[in-house]
This record gives sequence, C-alpha cells and structure tokens, in this order.
Amino acid sequence: MSSSKQTQLKKGKQPSWIEMYLPQEVRPYAHLARLDKPIGSWLLAWPAFWSVALAADIESLPKMVAIFGWWAVWIRGAGCTINDYFDRDFDKKVERTKSRPLASGAVSPSQGLWWLAFQLFIGLGVLYQFNILTLALAILHVPLVFAYPLMKRITYWPQAFLGVMISWGALLGSSALKGSVVPSSAYPLYISSFFWTLVYDTIYAHQDKVDDAKAGIKSTALRFGDATKIWISWFGVGCIAALVIGGLIVNIGFPYYVFVAIATGQLAWQIVTVDLSSPMDCGRKFVSNQWFGAIIFSGILLGRLFT
Repeated sequence: MSSSKQTQLKKGKQPSWIEMYLPQEVRPYAHLARLDKPIGSWLLAWPAFWSVALAADIESLPKMVAIFGWWAVWIRGAGCTINDYFDRDFDKKVERTKSRPLASGAVSPSQGLWWLAFQLFIGLGVLYQFNILTLALAILHVPLVFAYPLMKRITYWPQAFLGVMISWGALLGSSALKGSVVPSSAYPLYISSFFWTLVYDTIYAHQDKVDDAKAGIKSTALRFGDATKIWISWFGVGCIAALVIGGLIVNIGFPYYVFVAIATGQLAWQIVTVDLSSPMDCGRKFVSNQWFGAIIFSGILLGRLFT
C-alpha cells in the first residue's frame, strides 16, 4: 500500500481515484491540479456552459460543452498549480493545505512550473479551432489566473478578483459562437457569475479564517466577520437580479424563470443554513454550488426551447 493511501486511511478517508488508478509517479501532479476535486472545474466551466447554452444550436451544443469542459479542467488545474506555487510557504502553516504537493515537497518548484506550462498548452490548445477573438480572450485570461493568488496578500477582496477571473467563460462562449462578445447575452451572465462567486468563495474562505489570520492572508471572510451573511445575501440578490434581467433582455422562455426561482432557493438555502464556524459545513455548501450552475444551465436550455 502506498504512503498516500496509508495517510488517507489513517484520517478515515477513502483513497481517491488518483491513488487507486494512477501510477505513483504522476499522482502528485494530479493532486496539484486537483483532478480528484472537480468542483473548481465546474465553477469555472458553468459560466461558459451558460453562454454556450444561450448561443449554440442543439447540434453543436455537445461539442461546445466538451471543448469548454476540457478548457475548464486544465485552466483550473493551472490556476491551482500557480496558486500552490506562490503559497507553498503559507500552505505549510495551514492544516488543510500542508500536505499539498508543493508544500510537502512531493513536487519541486521547478517541476511545478513545467507542469503549469503543460496544462496551459493543452488547455488553450483546444481553443485554436475558434476565431482569433476567442483565442485572444483566452490568452488574456491567463494573467488573471496567475494574479489571483497574489490578491490575498494585498486586499481583503480577493474573492472579487476571483469573480472577475472565474466568470471569463461567459465571454468566451459568446465570442466562440457569435464571433464577438454579445453584450445582451454575455454581460448579464458575467455579472451574475461575479456575484455568485462572491457568495460561494466567501463561504469557502471561512474554512481557513483562523489559519489565514495567523498567516497574514486576507479574505472577504475576515473582512465581513460576523456580518458575512448580510453581505453574501446582497451578493445573492445581485446574482439572481442579473439572471432575471439577462433573461428579459434576450426574451427567453418562461421555463428559464422557473429554474431561476429554483436556483434562488438553492442559493438561499446555502446562505441561511451554512454554519460559518464549521469548516466541514462551509465545504459542503461550497461544493453544492455545482448544482446551482446546473440548474441555471438547464433553465437556459428549456427556456430556449419554449421561447
């Protein structure tokens, strides 16, 4: 039995598919890209999927979802890699992150940078089949991915910067299918995703607020403190309002609004019931956002069918 399997079993966790199926030599790289934790890829992919669902015809939709799904997996992996590269000294001081490959020494800094370059190559490479604007936007996105880990050192609003970065797919989907970023469809989705990010990533940041305060890491969790639920409630209002306004602008069908109402309930459930003093509950609520994204995606598809 490998040492990583033994460590997980001691902690009462089942080994992930990485330990079960991948050769031992590549496991640290898979962990560095968080390939066993797909929630980050979903959160990057959903704004692109929403944009594609609004613009693509039925025949091209599966292909476009596959392309942007591939892009999301590897660009998210690159983001995790550069985040862990910058944070490797901080991660050693945080219980939840001290076993990450760069912090633990399983991957050297130079190896991490090579792995970063490889992920960027295969993540961006799939977009070469699109127009030059889409490729240019995807390349412009990379510096934002690189800059995000640094934001937590200089501002209590790194979650806002993450919202700018992780919502980028809303622009890419529009440009790939329409040849330009169509304001009436792309901007409301982008704005909605921005506010949604402020909700879920503030909840996520509460997991590490004690360790972050000790290490000098800033976050909206520390900025808002006991007022967090008030703040994220207003962010939730902004998220849903942008979705409703966007639907009215493009004249989408009634089923869309039914699904937006369901998504509103899911977001409200997160905000009302999350125990911000429980890292485990914060983690569960954070992961549940994959369903919020899926609900909106389904609503867009059905709304288009019944326009």
